[in-house]
Amino acid sequence: MANDPEISAPLIKRSHNHNHNKNATTSAPENSPDDETSPVEQVALTVPVTDDPSLPSFTFRTWILGTLACALLSFLNQFFVYRREPLSVTAISAQIAVVPVGHLMAATVTERAFLKGTRWEFTLNPGKFNVKEHVLITIFASTGDATFFAVHFVCAVKVFYRMELTVLAALLVVITTQVLGFGWAGVFRRYLVEPASMWWPQNLVQVSLFRALHEKEERPKDGLTRNQFFLIAFLCSFAYYVFPGYLFPMLTSISWICWVFPTSVIAQQIGSGLHGLGLGAIGFDWSSICSYLGSPMASPWFATANVAAGFAIFMYVITPIAYWTNLYNARRFPIFSDDLFMSNGEKYNISAIIDSKFHLDMEAFERQGPLYLSTIFAMSYGIGFACLSAILVHVLLFHGREILRVSKSAIQENKIDIHTKIMRENYSQVPEWWFLCFLLFNITTTIFICEYFNNQLQLPWWGVVLACVVSISFTLPAGIIRATTNQTPSLNIITEYIIGYIYPGYPVANMLFKVYGNVSMQFIITLHALLPLQVVGTIISAVVHLLTAWWLMSTVPNICERDLLPAGSPWICPGDHVFYDISVTWGLIGPRRMFGDLGHYSAINWFFLAGAIAPFLVWLAHKAFPQKQWIRLINVPVLLGAIAVMPPATAVNYTSWVLVGFVSGFVVYRYYRGWWSRHNYVLSGALEAGLAFMAVLLYLCLGMEYISLNWWGSDPDGCPLASCPTAPGVISKGCPLY
Repeated sequence: MANDPEISAPLIKRSHNHNHNKNATTSAPENSPDDETSPVEQVALTVPVTDDPSLPSFTFRTWILGTLACALLSFLNQFFVYRREPLSVTAISAQIAVVPVGHLMAATVTERAFLKGTRWEFTLNPGKFNVKEHVLITIFASTGDATFFAVHFVCAVKVFYRMELTVLAALLVVITTQVLGFGWAGVFRRYLVEPASMWWPQNLVQVSLFRALHEKEERPKDGLTRNQFFLIAFLCSFAYYVFPGYLFPMLTSISWICWVFPTSVIAQQIGSGLHGLGLGAIGFDWSSICSYLGSPMASPWFATANVAAGFAIFMYVITPIAYWTNLYNARRFPIFSDDLFMSNGEKYNISAIIDSKFHLDMEAFERQGPLYLSTIFAMSYGIGFACLSAILVHVLLFHGREILRVSKSAIQENKIDIHTKIMRENYSQVPEWWFLCFLLFNITTTIFICEYFNNQLQLPWWGVVLACVVSISFTLPAGIIRATTNQTPSLNIITEYIIGYIYPGYPVANMLFKVYGNVSMQFIITLHALLPLQVVGTIISAVVHLLTAWWLMSTVPNICERDLLPAGSPWICPGDHVFYDISVTWGLIGPRRMFGDLGHYSAINWFFLAGAIAPFLVWLAHKAFPQKQWIRLINVPVLLGAIAVMPPATAVNYTSWVLVGFVSGFVVYRYYRGWWSRHNYVLSGALEAGLAFMAVLLYLCLGMEYISLNWWGSDPDGCPLASCPTAPGVISKGCPLY
């Protein structure tokens, strides 16, 4: 390995600037002085500003280990996404696992040069396993750690609607959904990658871990090296997860209020972490802490505080007021549920209102009556409306000037990130026209697929074009928020709303429009780098994700059907269930009959206005009191968007996440800065990796054999009455009658 094996930070930052680097031999740049660092303190403390372009990167090891890691992560993530608490096995696990394999290949594979003396000369073993190979393998693997929303579409069509969908049509939808984002990525890299203010906090976890695994470090007199600390934390996390993962599942949600009031519906509604407001509930399970919001240790404190404020306002102000004032007959239903209900509190029979062509049967719908939502579900739609308008207003007010400056190509060199400078000096950029050609090809292909399989997909050609317009309109504002706060505002609602009004009664078309309009955009703003690796990795990942899902849907009896599954079954598919429910409200029934002039939830549209006003008030306060810097840290889109994943996310996911984020991002960062800079992100990676490896081991050893424990601690919540209604006269199984 080279004398200076520090991380080439631009490879970690989400850029698309990388070369076609064929083992460049130029020396490290001389114009990267140590005193030139990122203006973002967390980046300056974590990411070095040196690079060695001579290190080989696109090697035989990179492609072999990257392909294997990508396929394995794709399989595991799709396999575990159907769990009650979905486990996300991220690229950090692969980042750790490939290190010994990489060193083993470097020690055993032949160093012989093939096609020697020609322009195609290559070797299977260019020397020691180095950090750049490791980075590229991790980026390759990361294409497999994402949740493929298009697979939710496939599951909803096959399992819930029981509609015919061929594997070819499903595969083409999954692939085109994911690769469509690469074209947009090239268009927006100058806005979302190159400016120093776009720092992507989540990436610092991996940067810190790369340094721990590759840098030679002497042990401090008063502590441990990063490698030692990581190994200890990893082993502790690995050993500990046997408790929440198997022996004592109640650690997922310690809802102590339910223990104090075992016969009170109201108390359990308030205290349940999984089926209620989660007051006082806390989880001692890292998977429940980071299942939906990511690692709290990667979130800057101001973003964590915004999430905490949004959650508190939503759960402890808006929801209780709406429920206990019986808004929209709320007390006839559970306070927290993702099910769909009739006016009498019974679950809605969706199949009864679908005709043979999978359109809305109006006569049947009129007979069965309007559809109702739980309080949490209904209010989360209102918050989603507010978040949409807040994103646009916030970005316009707080980032509009910078966007305009970049658009005019007047960006100052000293405003460009130092790591972007290093990349420009040593590597050639992928031409922008490549991305544009890629984009046009994919849009054309997608239109052809939707027209050819129209009887299965329902979406007409103009729907694809409109989805692309929506996607490109919201990518920049959503990307800026993600790049600066580590929180991704959900924009599902705008796609559902648009197609629901234009094309009502077509649930499959509604889902597919959302997939192309929103999920492609989400994929754009979570890209890492390196076009060749990610294109190949995305295709591999798409195939493995789909085949894994298809296999499970074909072999697990009654998968995702909660009423038919045996008690305690993990195959309840929380994300797929919500995806299906949303397709019913927005696609089958349509927004006009839910939130428009024909619906009983029309007042929720006022949230659009509230969301537009809120950031304007923050901006006025900042202008009036410029010396109060904390005012500018109020990020309304993050504050509102924090609730976007609820449901299926539950209260305990938020309470535990906020608590850990407070300790890490405020207490430790402020008072123990040295420890934070050395160990914070390493600890986050170790906790995740230890959990992932133990979870896989538990399933292989016990889950596949259906070996389980049945005792008091096996209930992950312990609040059986939390899902009961409180309206007089409403009968629900296992609930007292009011």
